[in-house]
Amino acid sequence: MSIKIALAQLNLTVADIQTNTGKILAAAEQAKQRQADLVVFPELCVTGYPPEDLLFRPDFIHQAQQAVAEIAKKIAGITLVIGYPMQQDGRLYNTAVALRDGETLAVYRKQALPNYGVFDEQRYFSAGDQTCLFTVRDSQLALTICEDIWQPGIIAKNRAARADIILTLNASPFHAGKMQQREDIVCSQVKEAGIPLVYVNQVGGQDELIFDGASFVADRNGEVVFRAAEFAEQLSIVEFVDHQPQISTIADLYQPVVSEYKALVLGIQDYVRKNGFQGAILGLSGGIDSALVLALAVDALGADHVEAVLMPSRYTQDMSNQDAILEAEALGVKYHVLPIEPAVTAFNCMLAPLFAGSQKDTTEENIQARCRGVLLMAISNKQGKLLLTTGNKSEMSVGYATLYGDMAGGFAPLKDVSKLLVYQLAEYRNTLSPVIPQRVITRAPSAELAPDQKDEDSLPPYSVLDPILTLYVEQDKSAAEIVAQGFTVADVHRAISLVDRNEYKRRQSPPGIRITPRAFGRDRRYPISSAYRGTAALNQPAPDNVKE
Repeated sequence: MSIKIALAQLNLTVADIQTNTGKILAAAEQAKQRQADLVVFPELCVTGYPPEDLLFRPDFIHQAQQAVAEIAKKIAGITLVIGYPMQQDGRLYNTAVALRDGETLAVYRKQALPNYGVFDEQRYFSAGDQTCLFTVRDSQLALTICEDIWQPGIIAKNRAARADIILTLNASPFHAGKMQQREDIVCSQVKEAGIPLVYVNQVGGQDELIFDGASFVADRNGEVVFRAAEFAEQLSIVEFVDHQPQISTIADLYQPVVSEYKALVLGIQDYVRKNGFQGAILGLSGGIDSALVLALAVDALGADHVEAVLMPSRYTQDMSNQDAILEAEALGVKYHVLPIEPAVTAFNCMLAPLFAGSQKDTTEENIQARCRGVLLMAISNKQGKLLLTTGNKSEMSVGYATLYGDMAGGFAPLKDVSKLLVYQLAEYRNTLSPVIPQRVITRAPSAELAPDQKDEDSLPPYSVLDPILTLYVEQDKSAAEIVAQGFTVADVHRAISLVDRNEYKRRQSPPGIRITPRAFGRDRRYPISSAYRGTAALNQPAPDNVKE
């Protein structure tokens, strides 16, 4: 007794129901030609995931239901398992249906609705409460959807219902280590229940979320016998003999830094493509952050679709310009040099009467950054290219960025990338081809908005700052707990004070790619107006802010 099951790991677009339907039909036809008996698609594949508040729109739900009817009519000779939002008796369900030759073989409603981190499914869906089995080639197949198999009991419940194989439709987003966590949790339950499982995951970028694919099949012993590639579309077929999957291709498991780099490339690529931009531009300063963003953008879009703009000021060092040009030429991108001194002088002249009698401070520094933002946004508007900002998570955490200056732009690739990881990613990229000058990686980071300026003039060293930020921002550790791990009271106080005071600034930043378990945005929702101070127990005065 055998059955061939196809795993359709697709890159879908939210609300592009017509295109998604076409991809589903094409994959089903391809699976049929390869003699598959059944093809399984990702969660909510008809609409794309997550559709968010589009689920409140009756016309959107109606279009999805029409698409399912169209798919059912057009495919024959193979069983499809697809996901879509089903409206029934005034309630909306996250649903999986099995279709064959115009008939509906099974309807399953997701039971476990996640409502944490980036997920808000209880906002939209009602929960199902029934197992669902159907038969293909004498095999009893059970349907589940994503969170169902993260919760204890549902896999065992399907086994008790005499299922032979579990099929699960997923839209599980990437973060560092998620693939290993996913397989560990699922495989432990599979082993305990003694039933094989087919896990099909979505791939692609959707706003700040990245779906890594990495679909897999586990046998009844909880061993992975097949794994699809990460960050790539793939149609794969795994044969089951007597309900036991046969060993097939096993792609690499998550690799630190390498997987993050791939995620960032895919995130830029899909954000530009799915939003209809003509390409991307960015300000290239000669620093490490913009150097990495340029390399990522070229790898995502191709050199012909990326432009760099050098905007030196009186404080820009010659080596910064030299290194920026070296990288632009190494990557083969068009670049422009637009000195900002005329614009800065004009602004300072206009403001001189208002600033008379005042000492120079960060205000004058920020005018330089804002002149650059105006120039970049103008080019973006004129060319229809997406402006990529170059700030990283460390800077955004403590507010070391200028509103309407270096924060100006449409997408922030490094928004969830710490400064230390920026260096690791740059060094990894140079192993593929040496495009980032070594001096960019080794020199001390600087905003170059004042003479001989260094980041460490305003912040603790990143080797100290980043671990503090990880503990406070991502793990919710208290100041006392962080100090107990060996950090000085002064460093902890300064870092946490800046985090707490800069929520208003982060709220105005562009969306960025999520690669950690706790990114700014959907994961971490803090009030702007708040009296909470994480440093209260340390009893020290707040430090001066570093930028505005």
